Amino acid sequence: MGARYFFATFMQTFAQLASTPTITDIAQSLNITAGTVSRALNGHPSISKATRDRVQMMATQMQYRVNKVAASLRSGQTGVIGVIIPSAAINFFGSVVHGIETKAYENGFQVLIYQSDELEEKERKGIETFLQARVDGILLSVAKGSRNFDHLQSAKESGTPVVLFDRIVSNAGFDSVTINDFQGAKEATMHLIAQGYRRIAHITGPLHLSICQARLKGYKTALKTAGLPFLPEYVITGDISIESGEAAMQRLMSISQPPDALFAVEDYTALGALQVLKKMEVAVPKDFGLIGFANETFGAFISPALSSIDQQNIKMGAEAFLLMKNSINGKRLQTIKPIQKVLPALPVYRASSIRTDTEKQGSKKSGNKSSIKKTKDVQSKSKAILQY
Repeated sequence: MGARYFFATFMQTFAQLASTPTITDIAQSLNITAGTVSRALNGHPSISKATRDRVQMMATQMQYRVNKVAASLRSGQTGVIGVIIPSAAINFFGSVVHGIETKAYENGFQVLIYQSDELEEKERKGIETFLQARVDGILLSVAKGSRNFDHLQSAKESGTPVVLFDRIVSNAGFDSVTINDFQGAKEATMHLIAQGYRRIAHITGPLHLSICQARLKGYKTALKTAGLPFLPEYVITGDISIESGEAAMQRLMSISQPPDALFAVEDYTALGALQVLKKMEVAVPKDFGLIGFANETFGAFISPALSSIDQQNIKMGAEAFLLMKNSINGKRLQTIKPIQKVLPALPVYRASSIRTDTEKQGSKKSGNKSSIKKTKDVQSKSKAILQY
């Protein structure tokens, strides 16, 4: 019974495929050539309006659909681009994809999305999958687990344009769109200094990523500009996650003189740090200032609301697509110097880092005695947390 049903279903499907109308069927029905039908359907100016109307009417009656596979073979383009993101769970990447898809739709392109899960192996598989699917181009943000990027070079050498966004590979010859990570980090740190904080720590991300290097550099530059010392013990390397933020914050608050503010490499790290501060009953922003990076949606809705640096996510996606489009349409020579578009970082200051004038003055007058007392209180609570 099962075999007969499968065979009957297969034959029915085969018959439907076999009966799908073609350009030749339309031409025979109208007694014109297949070439004339093709040009009429594509709106060629050499075909009269009357003939175009006749062809379109017959195509509608016969329920004709364009064979996109055949069309792509003729044109050499599929009208599809591939996008590889590190994680769909991070709102930032969803917003970038929204920017890409909006511009793609406006320009007649479809978008395929692949998630690398922050793994080099899956990133490589994504590239391979898209090349096999003959996409017209690939947009990609590098996974934090990627160390070797020969798969990107191979894609480029195959003739498929590759454009990077946000997390890029420096000096590798790819067009890219980023924000000014250095500027954003410097402004975030200077903001904390302006609020009266002086012992400012930084939880960075994997330092093989250029964006993490740039943000660390911006942090250091701000300290130097303000005449504050750079203390290596105030810099902890994390891995861009809530858990990483929690672990790093516990380490920072257990040192002999803990920081009184933190610039986190991104918002999820900042969220983890904030959770530790709450457990330790540290008052934010009165006694501790906090700012992240990326302006994730949740930041405006937690308490206190999280200060951050907006990365112009949607615009980043749109700009990345436009770079890709120029490469696909041949308006961009791949042999010339790569285009690197850098968008300005936009500070968004909220309650987690904004002190009242009284709190600012209080921090300046508190002196070493209250700092020592706070340090001892913080250390005892930090040890208690570390025991769990």
